[in-house]
Amino acid sequence: MVWNFFRRAEPAASERKASAAGRVVAWGSSGRVAWSPRDTVSLTRTGFIGNPVGFRAVKMIAEAAAALPLVCEDGKCRYDTHPVIDLIRRPNPGQGRAEMFEALYGQLLLSGNGYVEAVGGPGIPQELHVLRSDRMSVVPGPDGWPVAYDYAVGGRKHRFDMTGPVDPICHIRSFHPLDDHYGLSPLQAAAVAIDVHNSASAWSKALLDNAARPSGAIVFRGADGQGMLSEDQYERLQEELERYHQGARNAGRPMLLEGGLDWKPMGFSPSDMEFQKTKEAAAREIAVAFGVPPMLMGIPGDATYANYQEANRAFYRLTVLPLAQRVTAAIGHWLSSHLGEEIVLRPDLDQVPALAGERDQQWKRIGEADFLTDDEKRALLGLPRLSGGD
Repeated sequence: MVWNFFRRAEPAASERKASAAGRVVAWGSSGRVAWSPRDTVSLTRTGFIGNPVGFRAVKMIAEAAAALPLVCEDGKCRYDTHPVIDLIRRPNPGQGRAEMFEALYGQLLLSGNGYVEAVGGPGIPQELHVLRSDRMSVVPGPDGWPVAYDYAVGGRKHRFDMTGPVDPICHIRSFHPLDDHYGLSPLQAAAVAIDVHNSASAWSKALLDNAARPSGAIVFRGADGQGMLSEDQYERLQEELERYHQGARNAGRPMLLEGGLDWKPMGFSPSDMEFQKTKEAAAREIAVAFGVPPMLMGIPGDATYANYQEANRAFYRLTVLPLAQRVTAAIGHWLSSHLGEEIVLRPDLDQVPALAGERDQQWKRIGEADFLTDDEKRALLGLPRLSGGD
């Protein structure tokens, strides 16, 4: 007991209770970057529904590709009447050809995946329906190939069996280097630019709503050196700031500070941050990710093409036609398995107004080639051979 009296008292360990993840999430800073989620639904809301550049890019591509006239043919002739032509003309009671293909192209651009359901049979389907890609999931088999597709909505799930003689689902997906079953959408590639553009728009809206609210600090220096306001002075200052210097109505109103109060601006002004240029650069990045020339969307600062006509031709050649050819070829091959005979669906390039100049030059050049037979000329132009030959 004596020795315990002279022993140096050790402070008792304080009991501490805290979350194991507290040190990870406790730090807060206004300078941290906040990115939107990267799932299909969130990207669609932020990049299509909530962003005018993404909305216009998707609409331009989907509407242009859906409006392309289609050709149904085989290796011998081009059909004017065919069951596939009738099915494509009116795929289901609620949609025509343009509406169905616009929905399909839109799903491909927004999620990287497009799903078409065949209804009816056997033989040629009676109806075609575009299914939402965010509700569809692939069920891979032991070898990695899809054996089924699950479509979930409203707490219910329907499974499409892909092991039968014909596939009820046509899955069209864009290239994804890191995924074996799902495609990569342009929205994912442009997600950073979309966040920047949306944040810039939100900043502009907040500036309009509270344009004259001072971004800085009011420093009080009393005559006798004191640095504290009285409670009445503090409440009066707060009331005057809220009444006379906040809101769009008070935008531009000068601030009059009484003796002892000094205004210290904080942060950067829009001119310092080159705010408008940042927003335009983000808009150009979104347009480039979708393959739409910024000139066609009215985005300033882009002079890649000499005129609007060249930009429109490049838009069709580099974006619309490759997408339409890949989609129509996949649907044609899928319908061939239902029909039991090989048919080919492709866009009719001769009826694309944007390519009229190229088409005239090609027809003239091939028509003047006397060393070619008529069938060889037709083959070069993408036309079927004549029934009687040369």
